Amino acid sequence: MTRRRLSAPRIAPALALALAVPMTLGLSACGINSVPTAEENVKARWADVQAQYQRRADLVPNLVATVRGAAASEERILTNVTEARANATRISVSPEQLSDPAAMKSFSEAQARLSAAILPLQRLQEAYPQLQSQGNFTTLMAQLEGTENRITVAVRDYNEAVRDYNTRIRTFPEMIGAKLVHGAKPLQPFQATTPNADQAPKVDFESK
Repeated sequence: MTRRRLSAPRIAPALALALAVPMTLGLSACGINSVPTAEENVKARWADVQAQYQRRADLVPNLVATVRGAAASEERILTNVTEARANATRISVSPEQLSDPAAMKSFSEAQARLSAAILPLQRLQEAYPQLQSQGNFTTLMAQLEGTENRITVAVRDYNEAVRDYNTRIRTFPEMIGAKLVHGAKPLQPFQATTPNADQAPKVDFESK
């Protein structure tokens, strides 16, 4: 009697497929794909934050020039804004520095100083009504306010992406892939705080 042999080539593809599917699912569950995807999302959201701060920085010189034309005597305020803008544009945070608390703090503080310097500009129209009659000033202030709102949204989205990423690399099973393959480190949320933001800025129009 001749015995029939099972054909190895016929079994091999089926066996390979049966092993590949759970392995693929297992790797995905361990964060092989999801962790870098979450990291790239954080980087994209951070680019949005920087873009909005850059947009604000681009508006400031035009606003300063407009105010100088109508209220040249307020040179102290204009100088403070110009210096704060220069400092803010010098400090940047690359995607590789998002896990560095010191770098994030420096960026945040520089932007906060510019925010504080801009506040007196918004009060100048009270002492110089002629500013209100200048369409350029009104337009620039509206754009600046709109940019501040965009910054708030961009920072919120960035912090949400950081929260998602940091949760993934610290929870099972994605923490396995995060540590073994990606060497992932927690990323820093961004605190866009302005010193004494809860207090109305004091602008002394008498002393120069």
